[in-house]
Amino acid sequence: MGEANTFGAWLDRQLARREVSQSQLAAALDVSRAAVSAWVNNRAMPRADKLSAIERYLELVPGASTALDEPERGEVEVQWYHRKAHADGGREYGNAAAFAFDADLAVLAREATQNSLDERYDKSRPVRVKFTLHELSGETLNNFLGALQWSELEPHYDAAAQQSQKVGRVLAEGLRQLRETNRLLLLRIDDYNASGLTGSEYADGRYAAVVRRQLDSHKENGGRAGGSYGLGKATLWATSRLGLVLMNSTLSRPYKGLTERRVVGRLDLPWREVSGVPYAGPAWFGEPDSEPEYRGVSRSWWADQETTERLHLKRENAEPGTSFLIVGAHDAGDDAEKDSLSLADMHAKLVAALANNFWASMTAGRSTQPLLHASVTALRNHQVVIPDERVDPREHRPSESRALQAYLDGDTVGVSESSDDVTLVKVPLMVPPLRSGGVRTGKGTLHEAVLLVTSADGGDSEYNRVVCMRGSRMTVQTRRPREIPLGTDPFQAVLLAGYATGREGEDVELAEAFLRASEPPEHDKWDRTDELAAVYARGALSRLNEFRTAMDDAVRSVVGRKESRGDTGPAALRERLRLGVRNVRRRNESPPVLHLLNARVDAIGAWHIEAEVRVPQRDDPWLVAPVAKFDVRSGGRPVLAWAELSAGENCHIEDGVLRIDPGARDAFFSGVTDVNSHPVKAALARLVVDLQTPRGGAA
Repeated sequence: MGEANTFGAWLDRQLARREVSQSQLAAALDVSRAAVSAWVNNRAMPRADKLSAIERYLELVPGASTALDEPERGEVEVQWYHRKAHADGGREYGNAAAFAFDADLAVLAREATQNSLDERYDKSRPVRVKFTLHELSGETLNNFLGALQWSELEPHYDAAAQQSQKVGRVLAEGLRQLRETNRLLLLRIDDYNASGLTGSEYADGRYAAVVRRQLDSHKENGGRAGGSYGLGKATLWATSRLGLVLMNSTLSRPYKGLTERRVVGRLDLPWREVSGVPYAGPAWFGEPDSEPEYRGVSRSWWADQETTERLHLKRENAEPGTSFLIVGAHDAGDDAEKDSLSLADMHAKLVAALANNFWASMTAGRSTQPLLHASVTALRNHQVVIPDERVDPREHRPSESRALQAYLDGDTVGVSESSDDVTLVKVPLMVPPLRSGGVRTGKGTLHEAVLLVTSADGGDSEYNRVVCMRGSRMTVQTRRPREIPLGTDPFQAVLLAGYATGREGEDVELAEAFLRASEPPEHDKWDRTDELAAVYARGALSRLNEFRTAMDDAVRSVVGRKESRGDTGPAALRERLRLGVRNVRRRNESPPVLHLLNARVDAIGAWHIEAEVRVPQRDDPWLVAPVAKFDVRSGGRPVLAWAELSAGENCHIEDGVLRIDPGARDAFFSGVTDVNSHPVKAALARLVVDLQTPRGGAA
């Protein structure tokens, strides 16, 4: 098939529109099937008399075949097609892929935006992603439900909601809220300058991977993808209380000669029985397919503008990309705490998630474009409630974005002389050889990642961290480097690996693939995975551990040069801190040691601490209780309550007790004291932090 403006593509569209096969046209015109195939594939042109015959047979106006005019596309009759139950009696009570992530807005923003970044079309321009929260009620809601053919769907929802499994309970709650409040929340995610859902209806391609399949990533970006499991798209359906997502795509490559308003809907329900007929689960909203193999199945259709408006899928322009409409959007992460988040709460959560995960993708240099523009807005019955807010990385992550901008502009230094300087250090990563298929001998291939270190901004709530990223510069993990000297001035560090360095070459490609293989479906750390063990030679996990150690060494090589200045600041604060340890070891076993402690007092007088605990390596977990006290001049030391206690690497918190993972040699935690438990102001006492054996527990 040729391009959209060729005769062959035009003829192919007209045949599809009239549901006429090439063989039928050949018989009607008394020509061979091969002749029609040659016309469709632009290998030959019909004679003038045959052009007129084509126009008459396909009921086109005279001259349409030479002008390549398109007949008016009337409104297409669409339907819901529900997949029948399996003949062998098997049942699925939900889409397992949807349970791979927590179904909250922060996870959705991360996964959906990363997918858009992976599909950036014109690499010289950023991809633009827009999140729109839209609350419907009254007549606006009724019109939308009518366009959605809700009356046909309701019996399926009622049947599915009776299931006792988790999906059934979520559906039941979604139906209850819709019927009792007569309100429905839509969340639309539009991307522009993205590839769109290209490809055929059922064969391999972006469209089939999203609409028809599970666990099909189908990324076409030369190994630069942030995702690789094909699970991220499931967050769209998981964020819908009704399991329903509609799509409108503008294609970067024509399909059947067309590019605009390719519309389809997919519904994910559990097994159910309606009017005595069992159904397997998924359903599709679209035009009935006329092909014999798929007759009656709902396929995508080329919608008119009016239809996209009724379905709340109208796009801003003809730039390629896709609009995903999540029907009945909710935030599962907060559902347990309150009935529902307000529009303002959800707006703020989306903005924060985009800023935290993609600040680096949104950072530009003097002569380089950002990879991403992102914004969030909120509507109620088409009226703007919160204006479109463009996420600005300089506002949310000022220190890190300044460091990355300096790297993009070539303004980094080898040795810092001022607080605004950005120091660059190379961090070695040895990529191990593959187990098979072009095995490389030797230790592996050396890749030099880039570490950027700069002073923390005064408003940073978290600091002394390394933000790690690869590919399109989405944050993969944030980690605290080990053995940072007590009293170190607050800093921020950014680690760029693989394609995030902006370089090309074999080592970059190999490092990118290696790190991607070491990420779980959440893409939130570099660690042991099944893929890593299966694909890479023995020692792959050791190479990752060496990489982390090299990061820490590189950070210390920079921040270790900074001595405390004068009698104020961190040095003075250090004099008001004490480290303690009590009764947490077994007989003949060395005790856990509170090795490092960074602390500061905030504006309301609460102590913020960050600590490293060193423990002897053993097969059982260590249980220790961090206890904060004031070291007053007389009397016993008053115990302070924790307003917040958070686990870092190699541990987790259980009822105020630090549970250190078996086999770990160190662990990190942070805490904030409760000001209401302070007997005196923080300025009037020294802080002591003890590690104690928890009551009723054994170390």
